[in-house]
Amino acid sequence: MHLPRHFQHHKCSLLTACCGILCSIVVATSAMAQAPWVPPGPASDAQPQLQPASGAMSAAYTSPFDGNVWERKYLLGSAGGLRDQLASQGVQINISSTQFYQGVASGGARQGFEYAGRNDYLVNVDGEKAGLWRGFFVTLHGETRYGDSINQASGAIQPPNIGVLFPTPTGSTSALTAVKFTQALSENFAVFGGKLNTLDDLKQQFAAGRGVDAFMNTALAFPAASERTVPYSTLGAGFAVLHNLQPVFTTMVLDTNNTPTTSGFESFFSNGATIISRLDIPVEVLGRTGHQGFWGTYSSGSYRDLQPTAYYDPNAGLVVVTGRETGSWSLFYSADQALYVDPANPSRSWGLFTNLGLADNGPSPVRWSANVGLGGSSPLTSRPLDTFGVAYAFTGYSSPVKDLAPTLLPIRDDHVVELFYNYAVTPWFRVTPDLQILVPARERTLSLPSESIGTAVVVGMRAKVDF
Repeated sequence: MHLPRHFQHHKCSLLTACCGILCSIVVATSAMAQAPWVPPGPASDAQPQLQPASGAMSAAYTSPFDGNVWERKYLLGSAGGLRDQLASQGVQINISSTQFYQGVASGGARQGFEYAGRNDYLVNVDGEKAGLWRGFFVTLHGETRYGDSINQASGAIQPPNIGVLFPTPTGSTSALTAVKFTQALSENFAVFGGKLNTLDDLKQQFAAGRGVDAFMNTALAFPAASERTVPYSTLGAGFAVLHNLQPVFTTMVLDTNNTPTTSGFESFFSNGATIISRLDIPVEVLGRTGHQGFWGTYSSGSYRDLQPTAYYDPNAGLVVVTGRETGSWSLFYSADQALYVDPANPSRSWGLFTNLGLADNGPSPVRWSANVGLGGSSPLTSRPLDTFGVAYAFTGYSSPVKDLAPTLLPIRDDHVVELFYNYAVTPWFRVTPDLQILVPARERTLSLPSESIGTAVVVGMRAKVDF
């Protein structure tokens, strides 16, 4: 089989990234923690018990990771017992690879299809099981990104594929974007700090998924109005108040500098700090669970109106220098509500979600944003592992962005409708057809100033393998 040229070119970088993660595991077993926004504890999978004192597996032992290749959770199963041995010591490793083939079928700035991919390497360690102390956890997240995207070709400012924005939006990059330490002080309170990956932690029921499990459009996977104040990967610390082992109030302080490919210490708080606070209240309607959330961000940093962020790049094609402003803020309301819960399997549900945001009128590029949708487990009971989603998002840009060059480069607002169906071929292999209809913010480009950018039809196919 002939591999795509991007696979061939980046086999070495992928091997290097994998080796780096394995080395990190050895170090992590002496000091590690769980992600800060979720209750401390194992991320997934029951921890198997070793039978003999010598550490060898009993002949009668059956690994929870093995089984029929069509039914087990991971392609490699127990990896010859390695996954079981690590799990018994509190170490969990999840490696996945996601491929995208996506294109602008009509409209947009230009038509065409591109191939891209990303690999995620996740390590969670329970410090107590690793021989340290109770309530101490660490999470590592390594990433590799390669290939090309149609994010600019769509004509929209909000990228239609958030999955290939990170660690960098172009080229081939491997980086360790999260090294997070958490200490649970009680069942109701935890503190955390380190290198934080905010996209991992800003989750919403029925909508979240980093672009690899659910919606791909940035305006549906991330609250757009916070794009100025919230970096993707940066140093920070905070605390979480828990109820029933779920965070109900979280506050964190972050460095404003986005540093996914560096340690972050070289620019530590050189441009102020960002404070994020979130209140997430569990609710129940007709016996079905939901959440009502309120959260805000404030950055003391100094910014130019057109300065790119991790999620936003105006790509105006002009070298424009605007005045600097100090301070930027955003406020959000979010909600989700289950409409259906499978009586035979409570983990299967689908329901509504929404996110409404407001930000300052510069230096934030986004004045306000909104999305609403329906998603979750497939309504088809014969397909218990499938998921689906359909949603609409609106992104309204601030006056500095719209008034930059209203005649030469007019900017309106972004609108998108996205539909996807995540088909589980096996528990470890999922294929997702995706359709987006975009009314892009850009009305025309400098390269073709006489031609307008029309409504874009973006179609794509995503394939994810969990190893």
